[in-house]
Amino acid sequence: MLLAVASRAFYVWEDPKVLAITDVLPGANCGGCGNAGCAAAAEAIAAGRAPVNVCVVGGFEVAQAVGEIMGQKVEVREPEFSYTTCIYGVGRADPIYTYNGASDCNAAMLLYGGSKLCPIGCIGLGSCVEACQFDALRMGEDNLPVVNLDNCVGCGACVEACPKNIVTLTSATRRILSEYVTDECTAPCMRACPTGINIRDYIREIREGRYEEAVRIIKEKCPLPLVCGYICPAPCELECRRGVVEEPVAIDLLKRFVADYEMATGKRVHPYKAPDKGIKIALVGGGAEGLTAGYYLARLGYQPTIFDAKPQLGGILRYVISEDRLPRKVLDHDIEGILEMGVEARTGTLLGRDFTLHGVLQEGYDALVLTNGGFDSHKILLTGESPFSSPVQGLYIMLDFLMRLAEGHRPDPGRHVAVIDSTPKALELARECRNLGAERVTIVSNRPLSSLPEAFAHTRALQKEGIELRSPAWVVALGGRGEGLTRMALEGTRRGGMDLEQEILEVNTMILAGARFPELVFVPADAGTEGPAGEMTWQTLETFRTFPGAKGLGLFTPPEPGRTSDSAAVVKSILSGRRLTRGLHQHFTDGAITPVEHLVCEADYILTLEGVPQIVPSQREGSHGRDTEGDTKTAWILPEERPGLDEAAARREAERCLQCGLICYKKTAIEGT
Repeated sequence: MLLAVASRAFYVWEDPKVLAITDVLPGANCGGCGNAGCAAAAEAIAAGRAPVNVCVVGGFEVAQAVGEIMGQKVEVREPEFSYTTCIYGVGRADPIYTYNGASDCNAAMLLYGGSKLCPIGCIGLGSCVEACQFDALRMGEDNLPVVNLDNCVGCGACVEACPKNIVTLTSATRRILSEYVTDECTAPCMRACPTGINIRDYIREIREGRYEEAVRIIKEKCPLPLVCGYICPAPCELECRRGVVEEPVAIDLLKRFVADYEMATGKRVHPYKAPDKGIKIALVGGGAEGLTAGYYLARLGYQPTIFDAKPQLGGILRYVISEDRLPRKVLDHDIEGILEMGVEARTGTLLGRDFTLHGVLQEGYDALVLTNGGFDSHKILLTGESPFSSPVQGLYIMLDFLMRLAEGHRPDPGRHVAVIDSTPKALELARECRNLGAERVTIVSNRPLSSLPEAFAHTRALQKEGIELRSPAWVVALGGRGEGLTRMALEGTRRGGMDLEQEILEVNTMILAGARFPELVFVPADAGTEGPAGEMTWQTLETFRTFPGAKGLGLFTPPEPGRTSDSAAVVKSILSGRRLTRGLHQHFTDGAITPVEHLVCEADYILTLEGVPQIVPSQREGSHGRDTEGDTKTAWILPEERPGLDEAAARREAERCLQCGLICYKKTAIEGT
């Protein structure tokens, strides 16, 4: 009787769903999920406070089983793993004092930020190792954490334990989309690379004889390694610290060596590819930028299709750069690798002639991206029939509009025209549009009124002519219905630097300054929304506005500061294509394109070295140099061929690399290596 009364008094009801989830979980009680054990995790999942895949130990099978209990579908998730960015331990990096305090990284941080001269260097006391519950971390001989990828479950406990963010969680997607930031251990060559390749790591892999791994590292940032090995002007070599003592490391030739290795051996290196997302992307232009965007979109699980007007892909690489500088077999090899990743190509199709923006969106594509390239693309596409076709009815670049007028054409500008320019030519063009029948012309300039030419000073007189000036202002979005442009969104600043609210203007024609279309991205405005007669509405994305230099440029922000045309340096188009991929991926996964904090290219100052003492000059046969065209000058160049390095020469050259960090490097005079 007493037991019966006690059972009634002390009875605790347990949710059967919580019990079922607890039985499925592995019972490790590691805390990697952020809860106090598996029982607490089960309660959080049942209450909806945690996702069904919260358990980092159990992996996909456990998440799938929990999902069945909760009635949720679970798909394969990209694996994450720990990664260390510091490369010189406390025994090899310059110290500022000897630390004898508590053996804990957080405690050591309290004393002047640690004992290393480098402010972002690893403290080396192993707090991250103690936090790891899966034996996935150990301290190496140089007091740096070493990750065992076979044991790492990506729980992030080591990341939380590291006070300097030396240990981070990464994945194939994060490495593709990442940019170099100021609080990261980067070498000068890495920061100078136009495509952002991790030069230090791939040279280390060459030195160790792991050539396929070197190719894999290069392809994290550059899908055209062999092409770059031939035409890249190699600004990285100008920043190489070895060059302070003697000739810099032949970085580009080392990249060329492993790319040659891939082609010669037939061992095509295909890095990780995410599961299919079912999202279709149309890329207009099959040059370096379009090929790059297609490659990385395919790797991230999208379904990219490249539309190109010419019979073969390559753009400027194939039709402008001469055969002696870039052999076509080299270009074909890299393009084949991109297509094998899952990129579809439709050649011989010209935007505006064979397909349209509206038609592509109606076909089921989720976005259309312009990667038309620089002014050289005009030379490729002009056939005498018509100037460069417009992606949207009513959207022109100024050069083409002026050409049409010069040829005697009288295009219908519609009721409202917007001219995006701040030169006297914009005013001349505005008056020409009024003569063609436009009721109103708006000139948009990102420059203050006081800095514009004198012709713009008489704003009231211009208003009487039907010409309105918006200054300073910039276009942040375009919108349309069917094949035509219908609206634009403007932002600007008033006196005192205060931002104005966004203003929507109805426009029928927009004329852009310059000689090329920017990298515009068009997406459906609202899923399932159609205008009259079944016409879809669409809008643009501000893909690059989250990068430095965007202020005052809005929608027409270039992919990187100072770039005016892809033809200025084709290699930079690879960075543009990867940044396009970043914007699209964030749009479709997060719904917003976020800025990159503390980008290297926007920093006023980055910690570095002016000299490199204690370096023994290396012995190397021959010489290496580059002219302004990017051609390699060596004694063994033949008229028809440009041989690269053989294996022995490549290994010797890789040994010359100092494996630099921010201020650390391999001091050969001390270590005798």
